[in-house]
Amino acid sequence: MTLSPRQQDLAIALAGLLAGLLLVSVGAYDRNEDVPAWLAMVPVVVMAGLEVMRRSHTVWTVSVGGVVFGVGVFYGSVLAMVVMYTDLLYAGVLYGRPRMGKVLHLTGGATTLVLSSLTLLYADVPNALVVAGFCGLIFIAPVWTADLVRRHRDRAETERLRAEQTALLAELDRRGAVVAERARMARELHDVIANHLSAIAIHATGAQSVARRQERAADDPLVEALAVIRENSVQGLAEMRRMIGLLREDSPEGPYAAPRLDALDTLLAQARTTGRGAGLAFEAYEEGKRGELPAPVELAAYRIVQESLTNALKHAAPGTVRLRIGYRPDEVEITAESPHREGQGRKLQGAGAGLVGMGERAQLLGGSFTAGPADGLWRVRAVLPREAKGEQP
Repeated sequence: MTLSPRQQDLAIALAGLLAGLLLVSVGAYDRNEDVPAWLAMVPVVVMAGLEVMRRSHTVWTVSVGGVVFGVGVFYGSVLAMVVMYTDLLYAGVLYGRPRMGKVLHLTGGATTLVLSSLTLLYADVPNALVVAGFCGLIFIAPVWTADLVRRHRDRAETERLRAEQTALLAELDRRGAVVAERARMARELHDVIANHLSAIAIHATGAQSVARRQERAADDPLVEALAVIRENSVQGLAEMRRMIGLLREDSPEGPYAAPRLDALDTLLAQARTTGRGAGLAFEAYEEGKRGELPAPVELAAYRIVQESLTNALKHAAPGTVRLRIGYRPDEVEITAESPHREGQGRKLQGAGAGLVGMGERAQLLGGSFTAGPADGLWRVRAVLPREAKGEQP
């Protein structure tokens, strides 16, 4: 059975309280003869109460715990109280803000130095060394240990997020490659085989018309052969178009639907989720009135935005990625700016292929495309005419 963090804190507090009660009851503590025994239990009880909040209120518990520790040393130092105070210091560094470790390192070192110096001043060197050793174990050792554990934990979390991001990018690349290959196969089938079948069907229909003008009988072998050729070519063309449709499906669950700019919010949401672990934030702005765009232009704009966000996830330095889409009467301008990281993107396999693809999409429509570093940023700019001058693949 695994205890929750809250249950763990309660167990630590209860164990400290029972241990303190046992030690005080048998007199196994540094007793002050002028203070009754029950009064030595007050700091133990308060310290146990602070243990319950060791994760949620780190600054408050460490501060109050220091005061209670000083009072406890005066009333009668109980080992259970000392151990609980060191645990509060440990939890403060492990669960508190990063600067908590620096503060406690400084205060622990200063306390050790002051107490050992006072002991050396009023006693001798051996006693001063003993005081320095005990102070180091109480004030410095738990802080140093928690800081080490936190560094390892943060490093492990960073590596985990990086591994998840790499796996996600690899999956996106794999899906993109599969979709691109299926689209290429669909284009080949449409441009080559489907065109040949269409030509066969057209010529067979023309031959049938010629046969009818020559008043050939319906059961004439030539007429029957032409009818079979035409029927099979039309049927084959229908099957070919169905196969092309299957190749152009985004998933096996439904037919292919060209993405639209209305889906930009989904793209940005996915990019924000993926880039959060890498320190990336995404902002998007739209200027002008979108209006009705031709399907090839809208598809090209969507793919350019998608590739720009993907490139930012792969290559950008931590910072803010800004996407702007300007709608003008005769053109659509897309600008994506991301923090530039010198030389990092070129080390990745396949780097540069996305830029080539975006440039080809813009050129096929009669637009323009540029990409490169500018003013410390990596800037991608594409201008697409509202009236496509070419065909979008």
